[in-house]
Amino acid sequence: MTNLSFDLAPVSLSLDISVGHLAALSIDDGGRHLLPLHRAPWAGAPDVEFPDGTAPNVKRLSGDFFCAPFGLNDIEPAPSHGWPANSGWDHHDTLREAGRLTAVFKLRKTVMGARLEKRLTLISGHPFVYQEHRFTGGEGAVSAAHHVMVHMEAGGQLAVSPKSRAMTPPTALEPDPALGRSILRYPAETNRLEAFPLAAGGAVDLKSYPPDEAHEDFVTLVEHKGHALGWSVVSRHAEQDRVLVLKQPEILPVTMLWMSNGGRDYAPWSGRHAGVLGIEDGRASPLGHADSIRDNAISRKGVATAFDLGEGRDVVIRQVIGACAIAPGEGAVVDATTGADGLRLHLEGGDSRSLPFDPSFLSP
Repeated sequence: MTNLSFDLAPVSLSLDISVGHLAALSIDDGGRHLLPLHRAPWAGAPDVEFPDGTAPNVKRLSGDFFCAPFGLNDIEPAPSHGWPANSGWDHHDTLREAGRLTAVFKLRKTVMGARLEKRLTLISGHPFVYQEHRFTGGEGAVSAAHHVMVHMEAGGQLAVSPKSRAMTPPTALEPDPALGRSILRYPAETNRLEAFPLAAGGAVDLKSYPPDEAHEDFVTLVEHKGHALGWSVVSRHAEQDRVLVLKQPEILPVTMLWMSNGGRDYAPWSGRHAGVLGIEDGRASPLGHADSIRDNAISRKGVATAFDLGEGRDVVIRQVIGACAIAPGEGAVVDATTGADGLRLHLEGGDSRSLPFDPSFLSP
């Protein structure tokens, strides 16, 4: 058995302990059963043949996983996105107290010599899963990120906390038209998410998904400094719900968007991985481990792209995923704040909506 399940109303989740991926997440809201996260159509399917060298994180691609490092692993031998997303986790404990459940897992391998612990917490009545990853010890520096994936049957709208800029890396995700297609300009940079440059000329609104048909693209959003809460909200049209991803912006100062909309023609993608938006909050360069720990295009803007590890040192990274139904007539999200009443979504037209939430979890 590779999946372990945990439930505390209104949330149920399943963790694939063979790779540390959230294999499933369901949230009940007002009589509706919401499924906010994506699982690749081949993950767990019988008799699937993968090309030689396919990483375990691709074979079992699900929901959300923790990367360390993010992307290319070009310092310590390991698959892309590191051992936390590609190797086994042991269930260490399940802690229960009044209205709260915390499942504790430990990575079987080390990352740059550091031990890694995962804690998934559910709170009664809260439509969220609270995640914590803790590095203990180790040597050197490592990038890290979450890898949340949201599927949209008929597109949706993305709202995010204030960003200072949006940047694409030097090379497109799919530069060879025999293998796939990308539509954004590489490299490019702008402070207007509503008008990101296209390779063919013109611009596209990154807040409206998908921006085109059959494409695979990647862009890094840099958090605007001075805000206490980093947030992303995907309002899905067909599903009529909102997927919420929350972070500590000083810990995870970038949000990387992976637009996977049928733009890869080779196996296992084969044009069928479509309508997926990755919301990847991290401290990382998209070019991999080595680039993240040296002077790079993001760090030159005063943005940290790696965590320093060391003996006697703990590095703690927290993130939250949740969902809620969209009420009839409810306007678009324009802001998100925390307070004594939980998480407040501020909507177009001046209305707002509060969700049960523990603001102390993401406090500095």
